[in-house]
Amino acid sequence: MEQVSRVATRRKRKSVARLTKNSKIFKAIIHAIKEKKGDNIVSLDLRKIPEAVADYFIICEASSTTQVKAIADFVMAHVEKTVEETPYHSEGQQSSHWILVDYVNVVVHVMLPETRKFYKLEEMWNDAEGEEY
Repeated sequence: MEQVSRVATRRKRKSVARLTKNSKIFKAIIHAIKEKKGDNIVSLDLRKIPEAVADYFIICEASSTTQVKAIADFVMAHVEKTVEETPYHSEGQQSSHWILVDYVNVVVHVMLPETRKFYKLEEMWNDAEGEEY
């Protein structure tokens, strides 16, 4: 009987460590985007969607390819400085129309407005709860 209670206790501890909107990495990403004047910032809570590849998507847009790159670079630098996390993967730096920064549980999408309208990520994941910043 003791073994069952130990397993239950371990499971409870792990679930407490789940990512939330109050998590340091989440807050650091939103702060970094705002600092570099990202527009139309939206977070999508994907935790209740079984097919989701992450807990959260954070989507924003920038007015030029230069600003897209600046936001993505600052997100990576700020998160590394404040939370001591480096991205698992990033892509899109060459064209800078859409840069994706993957922190495993949080995926950041920095896009030009035209690219965002074309791919419609918010519509694709419309069963997720969204919040604007």
